[in-house]
Amino acid sequence: MKISEYEYQRNNFKISEAATTPKKILDKDEAEKLVQKRMKEFAQAQEMMYARHHFGLIIVLQAMDAAGKDSLVNHVFQGITPAGFHVASFKQPNSIDLRHDFLWRVNAQLPERGMIGIFNRSYYEDVLISRVHPEILLNANLPGIQSLEDINEAFYQTRYRDICNYEQYLTHSGYVILKFFLHVSKEEQKKRFIARIEEKDKNWKFSSADIRERGYWNQYQDAYERAINATATIANPWYVLPADDKWTCRAIFSDILLARVSQLPLSYPKISAEEENKLESAYEELKKD
Repeated sequence: MKISEYEYQRNNFKISEAATTPKKILDKDEAEKLVQKRMKEFAQAQEMMYARHHFGLIIVLQAMDAAGKDSLVNHVFQGITPAGFHVASFKQPNSIDLRHDFLWRVNAQLPERGMIGIFNRSYYEDVLISRVHPEILLNANLPGIQSLEDINEAFYQTRYRDICNYEQYLTHSGYVILKFFLHVSKEEQKKRFIARIEEKDKNWKFSSADIRERGYWNQYQDAYERAINATATIANPWYVLPADDKWTCRAIFSDILLARVSQLPLSYPKISAEEENKLESAYEELKKD
């Protein structure tokens, strides 16, 4: 697969022109084998990354409801050592979060270098949900924000710059940031919502809030287009994945993941002559035991 088809590095993303259905839909078995193959290779790279602690990986997952973020994580990272990665979900900020800057709670969830951090939703919520529901910012203790009139385009442009600067800082600190938007169609979302209601074992996934937010579909599409265009850079591009077919989406994701990590100068740490001598002594001692 050509990952460049899904990559946006500059202000050229039009959500209405981005496909939600892949050009070639893989059947489940084919996609599953591809994912397993890619992740087997990725696991080797992860082990080297973990051994050296020079680089860290941050995977940002953004999507409309029912696009398949949770299932993507569950299926793609099945064979990866749990000690090597951490999943953080960013829900509505609590009262403590609101007393800090909007990136504060993200900093607390950053993975160590050598680790993988998966952000199931992320700091981008602060330029997505707030675009659709600006009233929530009135409780964020922000200076100069007293009414909805104060939440203007200049406010969002400042936040976009803050995000770009933050990602640039993380990149300089040894982090690779992979930003994915799982692009699902409104019709496919409807099918998945209906399935959550009809299938008893999926009832727990459904929330009445999902239907309420679905009513703001066009506003969210606009918010995503604006955010992606404002924060897509050469160093930290966005990847927009067609998500109507979950298995093909996972295959594309694993392709991009492996391709990006393979660009890193990874290797196992070399030990000193003194440490080699200690290993040799330990080896001889174990043989005698």
